Amino acid sequence: MLSAHSLLWHYLWVAPNLLLLILALILWRRRAHRDFFAFFVFAIIGSLEQLTLYACDVIPSVSATTFWNVLWTGLLIEALLKFILIDALFGRIFGPHPPIARLGKILIRSVAVLLVLAASLLAAFSRVSNPHWIVAGPHLLEQTIYLIESGLLLFVFVFSAYFKLRSERVALGICLGLAVSACVHLATWAFSVNNGSPQVSVYLDFLNMATYHVCVLLWFYFLLLPHKVATKSAVSVPEHNLEVWNREMERLLHS
Repeated sequence: MLSAHSLLWHYLWVAPNLLLLILALILWRRRAHRDFFAFFVFAIIGSLEQLTLYACDVIPSVSATTFWNVLWTGLLIEALLKFILIDALFGRIFGPHPPIARLGKILIRSVAVLLVLAASLLAAFSRVSNPHWIVAGPHLLEQTIYLIESGLLLFVFVFSAYFKLRSERVALGICLGLAVSACVHLATWAFSVNNGSPQVSVYLDFLNMATYHVCVLLWFYFLLLPHKVATKSAVSVPEHNLEVWNREMERLLHS
């Protein structure tokens, strides 16, 4: 069962992307796609890109060169979509607090520059998995994307946790799915670098695909299931530290 091109292998590659297309369709029918338009576009284009790659893999007439060229193109498109999505989620989470959002944008851009430098150094000194660059290149590019993505998402979680921003449950849920997928991919890549066994690589591919399947189900949960709204207490409570931060940041930025 745990072998390439087994029934489970086909399912784990196709099913999550079909489910993601279904999720996009449901959002469109509910007219909810406007609230999370970046995720809506990511769901459609990302799933179609993966299904196209799957077709290139299983159709005998498609050459290996064509498959790897499609993979190159898909990775670049996927990277662009993910970074646009993370930027949109950041704006949605911190948008209601403009001073903090401005501070966050300065910090996240600095973090992004550091992550790009770190990912570039890591790619430069990483062990090449294949002597042919058309094969080894996408693997390095993929891990570079996941490293930058996981770093940016970690910043979003830490920044939102520091200011106790939990109101944007859906946006944080989307970030959670992206973060889980990215971290598992990075972990499996680190393991495969030290253990180049072909069978182990197949097992790790199954783990990555299964993780992505779980992440798609997480997005179903956060985007489609209603959540409870906390009732406000009648007793007056002290002003939240976040509002103090907002005022102080506004004063600092205008001074």
